[in-house]
Amino acid sequence: MGQSVKPISSPVPDEWYPTLAVFMLAIGLVVTASFFVYEATSSRKNRSLAKELTTGAVASVFLGFGSLFLLLACGVYV
Repeated sequence: MGQSVKPISSPVPDEWYPTLAVFMLAIGLVVTASFFVYEATSSRKNRSLAKELTTGAVASVFLGFGSLFLLLACGVYV
């Protein structure tokens, strides 16, 4: 019972939240834009399902983490 209790803390310093939010959202939006350009400019028979899924997954991860850090930077602790 003599164990010391350590408070839960973030692995990322709080000062980095706004910077991480901006960069991750920017990267996510660029990847999303490239996905839409790829869909609009490639013909139906030249499309690659693997490329579409990969691009969508990368954009989703960056937009998701960017949104998380944006909420944390605004003071919404999720």
